[in-house]
Amino acid sequence: MSVRVNEDLAVSVQIACDQLEDLAKQGVTLLICNRPDGEEPNQPNFSEIQTRAAAVGIEALYQPVIPGQISDQAIVEFGNALLTADGKVLAYCRTGTRSITLWALSQAREGQNVDELLQAARDAGYELAGIRDRLDQLSKEAL
Repeated sequence: MSVRVNEDLAVSVQIACDQLEDLAKQGVTLLICNRPDGEEPNQPNFSEIQTRAAAVGIEALYQPVIPGQISDQAIVEFGNALLTADGKVLAYCRTGTRSITLWALSQAREGQNVDELLQAARDAGYELAGIRDRLDQLSKEAL
């Protein structure tokens, strides 16, 4: 189940290979996997998703992060992927939280208003108040 964050980005729980054709029909052109392989039993490996995604015209990017350990490099890479995407993006992990966290951090790094980012996350069903300090710091550094 994906949740739209804005016109170009949705975040989702773990996706399955049989969802890829529908995602392509919905205009998704880039998948960003923020979940390490083998995090839990029966989770599809990224290589499976990537192969099936390519078959339906979707690019797939593997950017795994461990909860609570999101690096500055991961933030930059996520932001760059969004900037260079040609179409809709679906980022996913186990629950969607890592993906929306990366989105909010990458946007704060670009100077977007932190209150608006937190509200957008809330509207999508995610509470990111716990990373407010990091969002504020990134936003200040952008100015």
